[in-house]
Amino acid sequence: MRLARPLENLIDELMKLPTIGPKTAQRLALYILRAPASDARQLAHAITEAKEKIAPCSNCGYLTDIDPCFLCLDNKRNSSVLCIAEEAADIIAIEKTGFNGRYFVINKDFNIMNDSDLEDLNLDKFKEKLASGIVQEVVLALNPDIEGEILGRYLAGIAGEYNIKVTRLAHGLPVGGDIEFADEITLRRAIEGRHEF
Repeated sequence: MRLARPLENLIDELMKLPTIGPKTAQRLALYILRAPASDARQLAHAITEAKEKIAPCSNCGYLTDIDPCFLCLDNKRNSSVLCIAEEAADIIAIEKTGFNGRYFVINKDFNIMNDSDLEDLNLDKFKEKLASGIVQEVVLALNPDIEGEILGRYLAGIAGEYNIKVTRLAHGLPVGGDIEFADEITLRRAIEGRHEF
């Protein structure tokens, strides 16, 4: 069935979002069309504003509209524990567990199947944090898949150069899963049960 070109375009754009298939994209598109024009404008404005104002924190890599971010500005956080995550979505999930350390977000896809090179990762800030002498433990909060394992070993090697204890999240997270999709209890237990890497 042929749809109006603007509706097809909207469906196509919505399908680019993660976990959105054709049927869900169509339902969302039709919902947006039924919504008041002011709601559609607010949605468009929120997307545009987020794209224009949100950027990685220059200190930790978490997504923020201020630099440094609110996590880095929080003096009550334990600066001796540095949690390494692959993306900002992982930090959002970890924060729900009550973790109170500092973060370093890699913000770069590493995929061994696509010939990713670990040397391409910008880890200067990470090394600066380790060289400061403040960090006593690095927690590897990486996805439990082959890429996370390789990346974890690489980062552990760097931390080892500074004689810093390296731990990783305890097992219990599904192998091949993403941290951002883990439930709070599983993730909390994984953080509490972390062990030396």
